[in-house]
Amino acid sequence: MGFFADSLNRIQPSATIAVSMKARQLKAQGRDIISLSAGEPDFDTPENIKLAAIKALKEGRTKYTDVDGIPELKAAIVAKFKRDNGLDYTAAQVSVGTGGKQVLYNALLATLNPGDEVIIPAPCWVSYADIVQLGGGKPVFVPTRIEDGFRLKAEALDAAITPQTKWLILNSPSNPTGAAYSHADLKALTDVLMRPKNQHVWVLTDDMYEHLLYDGLKFATPAQVEPGIYDRTLTMNGLSKAYCMTGWRLGYAAGPVKLIDAMRKLQSQSTSNPTSITQWAGVEALNGPQDFIARNNAVFVQRRDLVVGMLNQAKGLMCPKPEGAFYVYPSCAGAIGKTTPKGFAIKTDEDFVTALLEDEGVAVVHGAAFEGSPAFRISYATSTEALTEACTRIQRFCGNLR
Repeated sequence: MGFFADSLNRIQPSATIAVSMKARQLKAQGRDIISLSAGEPDFDTPENIKLAAIKALKEGRTKYTDVDGIPELKAAIVAKFKRDNGLDYTAAQVSVGTGGKQVLYNALLATLNPGDEVIIPAPCWVSYADIVQLGGGKPVFVPTRIEDGFRLKAEALDAAITPQTKWLILNSPSNPTGAAYSHADLKALTDVLMRPKNQHVWVLTDDMYEHLLYDGLKFATPAQVEPGIYDRTLTMNGLSKAYCMTGWRLGYAAGPVKLIDAMRKLQSQSTSNPTSITQWAGVEALNGPQDFIARNNAVFVQRRDLVVGMLNQAKGLMCPKPEGAFYVYPSCAGAIGKTTPKGFAIKTDEDFVTALLEDEGVAVVHGAAFEGSPAFRISYATSTEALTEACTRIQRFCGNLR
């Protein structure tokens, strides 16, 4: 009998964190490494949010709080959903966790039984499937196509639903592709969920990149598009990306009271409350000025256009232009089967990113980690200088393949 839990064998360490670690190790050895692997804005947390945290510290707001969020933060979240999404929730329908990841974890662990299926459009964020498997559920990947802008099609969703389907996870704008769903795109999907045979399927929306939308596209979320699924939707969001608060760890969601109660029960026996100081910073983030978001987005658009343009000039790469988030997801199909000048054969996208890191010192994440090969993900949430240099190196690397 082994010492460790069998459930650990069902999951992998996060591939994005693994790539970032390898890049840091090479940097520590003196290598000139440009890391484009972490999904983290390079902008600092806005000053008003920092000051709110300092104020909370000075006022002694350092004690335990309610397990899943202080009333002031829940009120700010209720106001945010009404203001931004036209969704009516009460404080009793809100759950606050230590980052969006804990909110997803709580929701899935509190609802999955062995054999339950969770539909995940692929390419997808690395942690969804692993959390589903930890909970004893079965991830069902539904491939999306580069030609469809990596958006899940209604027919594909309908075909994937079985009597065992418990959840559909929808992430828009998406990590890793940056694909965003319009109101009409979502309506086609919610129409499928409204069919009598599909009314047992719940929706878990990951709206973490809500405010990072470009080219005039307007954000929509499933429960807003189709009020008929409100009672079986968990609308999840957080402060990490738009508010440049990745390290603060604050995520939240709203949904049916019975689900929120179950999530609270789980959280009461794991982490208990998110950091009290972070919660007060979160109140300021949601209630305070929002104008910095548009300023940051203008920079992201410039970076996106730079990266897409340069990658499409690289031999064997094809890079679509995403509508949101801060990732591009180029296909490297044209490089598979080639060999580097050092004689290393590129058979997979993992080979491609390994050789790129070794030969040119550019760290990106391979597509297989996101269930979408042959491709790789680049985060363009870094300086224009670093992006220009990295893309120049990628062009050189691709040009040297034989």
